[in-house]
Amino acid sequence: MLAFALVAGSVWVVLELSSTFMEKMQSRDLLLGLQLPELDDLGQFLRSLPTSTLLGLGALTAVLAYWISTRPRPITPPCDLRLQSQEVQMEDGARRSMMGDSSTLLSHYHEDAKTMYEVFQRGLHITGDGPFLGSRLPNQPYKWLSYREVSSRAEHLGSGLLSQGCQPNPDQFIGVFAQNRPEWIISELACYTYSMVVVPLYDTLGPDAIRYIINTAEISTVICDKAQKAAVLLENVQRGETPGLKMIILMDAFDTQLLEEAQKCSVHIRALRDVEALGREHYRKPVPPGADDLSIVCFTSGTTGNPKGVMLTHGNVVADFGGFLKVTDKVIFPNQDDILISFLPLAHMFERLIEAVVICHGGRIGFFQGDIRLLPDDMKALRPTIFPVVPRLLNRMYDKIFSQANTSLKRWLLNFAAKRKGLEVCRGVIRSDSVWDKIFFHKIQASLGGRLRMIITGAAPASPIVLDFLRAALGCQVYEAYGQTECTAGCTFTTPGDWTAGHVGAPLPCNLIKLLDVAEKNYFAAKGEGEICVKGPNVFKGYLKDPVRTAETLDADGWLHTGDIGKWLPNGTLKIIDRKKHIFKLAQGEYISPEKIESIYIRSEPVSQLYVHGDSLQSCLVGIIVPDPEVLPSWAQKKGFGGCYDELCGNKEIKKAILDDMVRLGKASGLHSFEQVKDIHIHKEMFSIQNGLLTPTLKAKRPELKEYFKTEIEQLYSNISM
Repeated sequence: MLAFALVAGSVWVVLELSSTFMEKMQSRDLLLGLQLPELDDLGQFLRSLPTSTLLGLGALTAVLAYWISTRPRPITPPCDLRLQSQEVQMEDGARRSMMGDSSTLLSHYHEDAKTMYEVFQRGLHITGDGPFLGSRLPNQPYKWLSYREVSSRAEHLGSGLLSQGCQPNPDQFIGVFAQNRPEWIISELACYTYSMVVVPLYDTLGPDAIRYIINTAEISTVICDKAQKAAVLLENVQRGETPGLKMIILMDAFDTQLLEEAQKCSVHIRALRDVEALGREHYRKPVPPGADDLSIVCFTSGTTGNPKGVMLTHGNVVADFGGFLKVTDKVIFPNQDDILISFLPLAHMFERLIEAVVICHGGRIGFFQGDIRLLPDDMKALRPTIFPVVPRLLNRMYDKIFSQANTSLKRWLLNFAAKRKGLEVCRGVIRSDSVWDKIFFHKIQASLGGRLRMIITGAAPASPIVLDFLRAALGCQVYEAYGQTECTAGCTFTTPGDWTAGHVGAPLPCNLIKLLDVAEKNYFAAKGEGEICVKGPNVFKGYLKDPVRTAETLDADGWLHTGDIGKWLPNGTLKIIDRKKHIFKLAQGEYISPEKIESIYIRSEPVSQLYVHGDSLQSCLVGIIVPDPEVLPSWAQKKGFGGCYDELCGNKEIKKAILDDMVRLGKASGLHSFEQVKDIHIHKEMFSIQNGLLTPTLKAKRPELKEYFKTEIEQLYSNISM
């Protein structure tokens, strides 16, 4: 009996191994020529073996059987990763996704969710009295509002707005001026329930931009969180700068002084709960919007000029997140057990889109406390499964991990473990229970709650080195998206199973992408390079009351011209290689793209921020560098330098070492000599929104940087010419 069991087990193992081998080879030819022994001969051979040998064989069989049954399975990609997009005939070289109907672009994923109102109703139907929106006080657990509670509050708030004179149609714009919190979503849903349009405001836009938005969008009602913001809005009215603003609704408590100031300029101040109570008394049935109705006007900050009001319909948003669902539906489909941590500004479409995906499937959204420094504590308390991030945060995570590995041996072991686990990732295996996780990465994963299954990064290019490491260390699927507000949020996305870095994925099934020649930079579509253009149901309708800038961005055939320069890779994915804007010539006539150079130099370990400068009167480039306060001391110590952050920033030898490291990276990345900076200035203070050097989306404001560092730049050029 024992011999029979061992034989059966051995045969099963052989068959399993043969099956696996055949799957890998995708052919039977190799096995056809093998002369396998008959089972009678095999049985006779086994019976001739001593008992100890049979027991050893049985143990080996058991181990092999266990390994085969428990070995990690790779993710099955939804398409051939060697061909992730295909060219579309009669579309001037445009490419589309390999997923979905090849004859049409995806406009929605769920038949019962074609507007943002229906998206919420679908989530409500799935989860009902289950948790939806969560918030917490310091050192307290999360408290949750249910889908049904939020539905009632949204209808009551919307009815209250109508009772105050707002109209239930897409011509009614409602401003929302608040940090991420449950009332933000309730206000948004109140607007959608009665076909009104949301216009997000955020204080990092600056006072001039807020006045411009209120006047351009003709906003008469603003819902805001804090009395301080309401006071700023009232000051604008008192100065006659926003005469159309008539009502401010406050989420937080306010005092009588604010009421008195409001009365002076005939502005009504209401508490959010009071407006909800009014709506409960004067309830109005929902007036749902259509797919072609406006849902949101999202003003983008830009680096120059007034902000542009991107007009997005309900259909735009639904198409964009439908494209995301189509790409990932066979691998990691959202469900009501998912929890998203909300900390990226809701005024930006990237965050709004991911939250819409969660809402549509009855999942939960937990809000951070409002202080980014407390985000790790919020992550541990919430234990999210979905984590939308920007590359800057990933860089900080990466730097912090390695700064805590404070010896060369620890860093070597960390890199070794990441590379070994990275081999699994390259084979499509994503898990958090390997020996490498248990020894090296468990604490990192636990610091993010320990339940993450999806990280999505967008808004800026991510470092390949950082992505590769975190895909191994975090034990979850890490996706990279590319897009801009004008295409709702994303137009390309990582294909599940393709965990290679250095590209932004393939086109989403909701849009086409083509490249146009940029002759002045020697980029030609015939060579697979050029300006990225997007067309599809996720592309915006234009800028609010701005036909000139609309025509500059959206051509007559419906193609959105992004200003980014991309390159098609052989597998059909897109790589961002340059930026059309901010291109300038040096004195000798060479074209320079500073953002491309900055994207290379930022990989230097001690560099946190930088600004590369040049102009047509100079023959070379210079740079302004802000070192990372957490990384510079340890990096300098490895180079043999000591001192605090301020002392190191003033050390000429440290400056030279940083410059040498940047030039080394430039050479390794193929920069021409004229594209390398010749000298740098070390600046101790970070570029920020507050000091006016970054946009609210954390992009460099190049004209402001040029003016801010005018003296330092002149001194750098003076030193070079000496």
